[in-house]
Amino acid sequence: MTTLSSRAGTKGVPRAARERQVLAAATEEFGRHGYEATTVAAVATRVGVTKPLVHQYFGSKQDLYLACLDPVGDRLLGAIRAAMAGHDSGAPSTPLRVLRALFTALDGRREAWFVLYDPSLPPDSEAAHRAAHHRDAIDDLAATGTAELLRAAGTGDPLDADALKHAWRGLCTALVRWWINHPDQSAETMTRRCARLLDAARTAFADGGERA
Repeated sequence: MTTLSSRAGTKGVPRAARERQVLAAATEEFGRHGYEATTVAAVATRVGVTKPLVHQYFGSKQDLYLACLDPVGDRLLGAIRAAMAGHDSGAPSTPLRVLRALFTALDGRREAWFVLYDPSLPPDSEAAHRAAHHRDAIDDLAATGTAELLRAAGTGDPLDADALKHAWRGLCTALVRWWINHPDQSAETMTRRCARLLDAARTAFADGGERA
């Protein structure tokens, strides 16, 4: 009986290339359908390989999920950190820079956001704990950013900051979901759209405060 070497692939495709294909398909399946509804068989069918081959390359379904999750989490964290780093005075506001970074990081793999924010992960599983670790790291950055915005507005109420952090997470999730449903919209188009929406919201809330 022969076994595939670390470099061998299937149907003439090198193993490294086939693994990338499997991860791309699995990321979309997990992001689109959630962990619970995704099957290794469905991923294999999309790539055109057998289910045993996927198991051979990546192990269990949870192992395959983790192989998708970690690159997604690391990419998003890196993008957000870079967006929040030092910038010149003429740069867009921090929220807009973060949104642009998210859209750019997710361009071509929009469903990846929902690999990280998946409510169907088995409780107390390694998958749930690892996803929570990435989400907590993103939340820490969001907490820093929202606290800075509120301090600039003259308020330091920690509950205000916590509420705004949760609202920001919901906004990002809603925008990515809308973006998935509008595949013709590019990352740059989404950034410009968000700039208009943020300006409109700022004006609306300012007008409301003046009337109050």
